[in-house]
Amino acid sequence: MATPYPPAGAGVSPGGTDFKTKVELQIKCSGLPKMDRMSQSDPLCLVEIEQSGSYTEVGRTEKITDNPNPDFVTSIPMDYCFEELQHLRFSVYDVDDASKPLQSGGAQLIGRAEVNLGQIVANKSYTDKLTRDGKAHGSIVVQAEEVSNKVEDLNMTFSASHLDKKDFFGKSDPYLVFSRKNHDGSFSAVHKGPVIKNTLDPQWQPFTISSQHLCNGDDTREIQIDCFDWDQDSADDLIGSCVTTLADLRTASLPLHLDLRNPKKAEKKKSYTNSGVLHLRAFTATRMFSFLDYVSHGCEINFVVGVDFTGSNGNPSHPTSLHYIAPNQMNQYMQALWAVGSVCEQYDSDKLFPAFGFGAKIPPNQTFSDIFPLTFNYENPYVQGIQGVHTAYQQCLPQVTLWGPTNASPIVNRVKQMATEAAKSSPMKHYFVLLLLTDGVLTDMAAVKEAIVQSSYLPMSIIIVGVGNADFHDMNVLDADDGRLRSQVGDAVRDIVQFVPFRDYAHSSPAHLAKAVLAEVPQQVVEYMRMKKETPPGM
Repeated sequence: MATPYPPAGAGVSPGGTDFKTKVELQIKCSGLPKMDRMSQSDPLCLVEIEQSGSYTEVGRTEKITDNPNPDFVTSIPMDYCFEELQHLRFSVYDVDDASKPLQSGGAQLIGRAEVNLGQIVANKSYTDKLTRDGKAHGSIVVQAEEVSNKVEDLNMTFSASHLDKKDFFGKSDPYLVFSRKNHDGSFSAVHKGPVIKNTLDPQWQPFTISSQHLCNGDDTREIQIDCFDWDQDSADDLIGSCVTTLADLRTASLPLHLDLRNPKKAEKKKSYTNSGVLHLRAFTATRMFSFLDYVSHGCEINFVVGVDFTGSNGNPSHPTSLHYIAPNQMNQYMQALWAVGSVCEQYDSDKLFPAFGFGAKIPPNQTFSDIFPLTFNYENPYVQGIQGVHTAYQQCLPQVTLWGPTNASPIVNRVKQMATEAAKSSPMKHYFVLLLLTDGVLTDMAAVKEAIVQSSYLPMSIIIVGVGNADFHDMNVLDADDGRLRSQVGDAVRDIVQFVPFRDYAHSSPAHLAKAVLAEVPQQVVEYMRMKKETPPGM
């Protein structure tokens, strides 16, 4: 079992000690201007870090509809490196069309603020004006806190009874907001529940939140629960609030009853008791394990390669071909193989990789094949390490005739078969990562979607690197970052695909490409293990 390899870009001291600390940024704004003619702005905050003179996205909050004072629930996790100057830019947008990129017509910039992460961490909180064109447009508050290593999944079920009636023609439309107390005594929202229409006795569905997100793993930290009445045409009304701790929720005899009190009503009436009662109906806490917990206790990352040999790549002997290999120079396929494979092989003890091609006529009879080993040895498609993949690719290239179509479902199904067999014999031992290199949009997209949906139930992830300058817009459908991928056989149970155009990293170091395509794999491994309720041996 190989020693876990530090992720690309890790901050390491000269002595070899990692000084990175994981922090979480909570963001809220106030006094945002009205950017829409008929309603308040729909704000979202984009967080970027300056790298080599340009800005790279770190993360973004959710969009909050019609709110000039948003308290964003989505936190921004990032690594704080003491020895680095990490310059951040916070851009608040009014989102008009969520289907378009923010900077390409999907939103209007409200204002920006810039600060070094070290300044936020040192002061635990940062407040500044949001500016645009030299003028202030509201303000922003950013709270930073080190993330606790203690992680549990908390599953809770709440209901309420006898809530105050807030709507003139109906009852109330209640929902819950959970906030954790900050070091300065303020509260930051961490979870917003669904609205239940027209009731004073709501029963909400169970929900799950990590203890890290709810209270940073601190059982004694105060948690405020606010019950609001949702209004379509005006600001939501507070029904009542209560304060508790994870320790109270964890040790309570169920059901736990909590008075919801409204400060304004309490001031006016001496006989006031509450504006309703919140009931904790069910509570469970399950310890969560990390990616390193799994790979350090026996889970190996099995790297599989699929290379596109279709005719659209061009004649490999011509310098314009994507498969052309210039003297002492790697083409885009080789660069992508090396960048991703050199990281993945660190997690594989035997470093034997199955390496396949697709879409070519192959020897000895130049018959078409939609999947073939780069070694042409169907009994043993494995090669030794990433250097072996490079060698097999270079030896295979002059022996095949580039053809078509660009069908990727056969290789996805082949790896799916491997993952199925591994899951049956040793569920936690093997996790497969397919690196698929292609120069264009897949011609069997429906079949690929179906294969991916089925693969989402298995220990498997798929990385697709688009080589060349083709229009890869349709490939983003497979990288379902905004929801679950759908096919005729149903929906994926988790997101297992990451797509990246190579041209976006052609002038960057291999580490940047590797980081971009592998960033989601650790979380995908953890999601699969949790789905299967797999526990690292001995933990």
